[in-house]
Amino acid sequence: TGAKSGFPLRERRVLYRFKSKVAADLIMLEPNGRRILQIIGKDPDAARGIVLPEQMAAAISALEAAVAQEAAQVAREAGPRDEQGPPALHAMPISLRQRAKPFLDMLRRCERADAEIVWGV
Repeated sequence: TGAKSGFPLRERRVLYRFKSKVAADLIMLEPNGRRILQIIGKDPDAARGIVLPEQMAAAISALEAAVAQEAAQVAREAGPRDEQGPPALHAMPISLRQRAKPFLDMLRRCERADAEIVWGV
């Protein structure tokens, strides 16, 4: 328990804050930010990092490929639909497509403006 509060100590959740001069800050919880960085070939354990404009096309392609791969895997695993309809919303996990969209938008905007994205600064 916490020394003063009497509440159990919770594990500290790390946040990734991605920044750019041409886009609003993007904040992700550690597991999601880590996955995105791994997909685009960046070290998620680095305290600081940068995506340069010349790296953005490759990062966009890598994220889009990972999204397509996950969607195909989900479709294979789901098999044919029951007559009962789609699964309940609470039973559906948040997809990589949903998690990656804000970062993809940021990448595209920064690529057009020739501006880098940084984190950990």
